[in-house]
Amino acid sequence: MKAIWGGNMKIAVLTSGGDAPGMNPAIRAVVRAGLNSGHEVYGVMDGYVGLTEGNFEKMSRKSVSEILQKGGTILGTARLKSFQEIEVRQKALEHLKKAGIDCLVVIGGDGTYRGAQALTEMGFPVIGIPGTIDNDLAGTDFTIGFHTALDTIVDAIDKLRDTASSHQRCSIVETMGRNCGDLAIMAGLSCGAEFIITQEHQMEKEDLINRLKIHKNEGRRNAIIVITENITNVHDLADEITEKSGFACRATVLGYVQRGGSPSAEDRILAGRMGAYAIDLINHHTFGVAIGVMNSKMMYLPFKEVLSMKNASTEELYQLVSKIS
Repeated sequence: MKAIWGGNMKIAVLTSGGDAPGMNPAIRAVVRAGLNSGHEVYGVMDGYVGLTEGNFEKMSRKSVSEILQKGGTILGTARLKSFQEIEVRQKALEHLKKAGIDCLVVIGGDGTYRGAQALTEMGFPVIGIPGTIDNDLAGTDFTIGFHTALDTIVDAIDKLRDTASSHQRCSIVETMGRNCGDLAIMAGLSCGAEFIITQEHQMEKEDLINRLKIHKNEGRRNAIIVITENITNVHDLADEITEKSGFACRATVLGYVQRGGSPSAEDRILAGRMGAYAIDLINHHTFGVAIGVMNSKMMYLPFKEVLSMKNASTEELYQLVSKIS
C-alpha cells in the first residue's frame, strides 16, 4: 500500500449489473467504515446510469440501518451499454467533479469492472468489490452473492429429488452462471447429482441417455442432472430423455429466484470484510484495483489484471465428482 492519504474525502459507492445477495451488507460496510474514518459517503442511484445523471444521495449511519438481511440493493442497479462510449463516461466524470467526489467504490461483476477500468484509465480513482452470484471473476475465491445463490439451488434440488423419487423421474435443473460452472458443480456435489454439465465439462447427449438407461435398469427411482445455462434447451433435452431413456423427465429453470432472497451469513461477513477493506485501501490511496479474498485473506489486484485472467479452475471438484458419484 501507499502512504496514508491525509484529509477527509467524499466517497461515492454504486452497485451495477445483476443484483446479488450481499450487496446491501457491502454498501453498509463501505458507508459505516467510511464515516468512521472521517469521510463523507454518497450513494449513486441505479449504477452507472445514476453516475451519468449525477444522481447522488448523501449517506448516514441511519441510511444503512436494518439492511444486512435484505436482498437486492438499496441503491438500485442497471445496465448501461453506452458507458463503453468515452463521451458517456466523460459526462459521468463531470458529475463526479461537480459533486466534489474524490473516489468511487463499485460493487458488481465483469461489466461493472470494465466500466471501473475505463474510469481508471481516464484518471479517476476507483476500487472494485466483486458482487455477482456467478463467481466468475478472477482474483478472488468467492464473490459476494455466490454462497446465497448456492444455498437457494441446493434447497430447490433437494425438493425436486423428493418428487422425482416419488414419480420415478429424471429432473434437469438449469442454474445461472453465464460461462462459469461454479454454481452447477458445487450444487451438484452438495446434492449428489448423478450428472453435472457445465461449459468447462460438457457431455455428449448419447452418453447421457445411455447412462440413464443403465440407471433405470439398475432400479434407480430418480436421477438429477444439474446443468449451467446457455448450453442447451433443457426442455427439449427433457423431452428426448423421456423418449429414449426409460425415465420420465422434467426440466426446471431456476432463473432469477437464484438472485433474490436474504443473504446468507457467509455472504454478509464476506461483504462486510470487503467493504471495510475498500475503505482501508482508500485511506492508503490505493486505487484502480479489485478486492478479493484468497485462502481467507483479503487482497487486491489491478482491474486490468483481473479482467485478463480466468477465474480459478474447478478441475479438482470434477475429479471429486468422478470419485464419489
